[in-house]
Amino acid sequence: SEIFELPITPGNTRRSVAEYGKNRTRQYAQLGVFLCAHSHILLALWDGKDNEKLGGTASVVHFHHHDVMRGYTRTAETSRLILAEDESDLVYHIACSRAQAGGEPLADLEPLSCSWFTSDEHEPRTAEMPQRHERVFAHTNDFSRDAKEHEEAIQNEAWTLIEEDAKAFLPAGVRDIDHVFRVADWLAIHFQKRKIVVLRAAHILAMLMGLMYIAYSDLFPQRIFIIAFIAFFVIAVLINRLGDKGAWHRKYLDYRALAEGLRVQFYWAAAGVTSGSVSKFAHDNFLQMQDSDLGWIRNVMRVAGMECDVKTYTERKGLDFVIRNWIGDKNSGQLGYYRRKGLEKLSRQRFTDRFAAVVLWISFAAFALFALASNDTADLLRAPLVVFMGVLLLVTGVRQSYVFSIADAELIKQYEFMFRAFNKARRRIDQSGDDEERRRVLKVLGDAALEEHAEWILMHRERASDEGEIWRMTG
Repeated sequence: SEIFELPITPGNTRRSVAEYGKNRTRQYAQLGVFLCAHSHILLALWDGKDNEKLGGTASVVHFHHHDVMRGYTRTAETSRLILAEDESDLVYHIACSRAQAGGEPLADLEPLSCSWFTSDEHEPRTAEMPQRHERVFAHTNDFSRDAKEHEEAIQNEAWTLIEEDAKAFLPAGVRDIDHVFRVADWLAIHFQKRKIVVLRAAHILAMLMGLMYIAYSDLFPQRIFIIAFIAFFVIAVLINRLGDKGAWHRKYLDYRALAEGLRVQFYWAAAGVTSGSVSKFAHDNFLQMQDSDLGWIRNVMRVAGMECDVKTYTERKGLDFVIRNWIGDKNSGQLGYYRRKGLEKLSRQRFTDRFAAVVLWISFAAFALFALASNDTADLLRAPLVVFMGVLLLVTGVRQSYVFSIADAELIKQYEFMFRAFNKARRRIDQSGDDEERRRVLKVLGDAALEEHAEWILMHRERASDEGEIWRMTG
């Protein structure tokens, strides 16, 4: 177990919180908010009765459900999570009596009865954990199992965010974030490779199916081509089902989103960037309004960033480290990454566009030749031209389908946006001589990155291939 000592709340001293009173109550409120922000399940030994006592169990449970603690948080700080079915409202309630007059539990609760208590308006109390929370923990368990299965490879191959010479001055807590980042980043790359294998296999097999159909319908109407057509389709379905069974597509997207969230969390912690709120932390900014199943990502970030969230690190060395390694320049950091990847994607998109244009002009030339040829020549050219055009259009269609599946056009826009954001942030930071202003720029930059990654995961979720897509490509 680990013990963390929260700082004294602003305006208080050790002496002022030593005795019962409003000063000590604010310290309890701070503890309650911190526990809620970093708990997967909040354990409440409570009589179930609402009261107005700041920092008491009732106010902590209310904050866990509604993101507001009256007398401690400002209403303007309320998260967008109150509009979503998120994972952060789970309470395991054990009904307890108080050793005082009228201290029995709420009328509907038996002493020592247990229930799951959430903010669900239709069924707030249940004997079994709600299904939406079960799914969150199931995904968390998947991540833990994958990390354990590939532990040795991760240890040897994973890329770290911490330079060797930076270990001496960065806060110890960032190592926890870096450790989870290394796991998430390696697993994301691992499942991305598997997902690409499935995607390429599906498109290659779809093209082969199309070739078999063309061969059967326009060249040699023999049964072997129909058998081959069916065989290629069955192989494509089996490969696709294998990917679905292993959840390779979902894991790639989830683990990449987790890694990018941890990247922002790491650099914010190293630079001393805070939300400026007593109740908001890095994980509260990520995937707020997306699918509630993605809440497991915030759950992992809660644990990874706990030590860094206890006390803000404000050393200048950390700020310089973040500017150098996170933003970088046109050849390093995220600035260099988005510049390089944007050019790569643009080059591939241009190749696809040129290929489609070439096919268009070849098609035009072929039809012109067919139209201008004599009747005898046209009869000779008809079958070869039909086959040739069919093959060209098939290859073009499969190529464009593949480019759509990997969302190249959208990624180019995303990389251009992120490059401009990092470039502008670098310029603003270089022009500023105030560390707090630099931290504000890093805060805005991190928020933009988190928002963009949330859009990224939703975009790619729509690009999952299935058997219907294979038929469409063949058509």
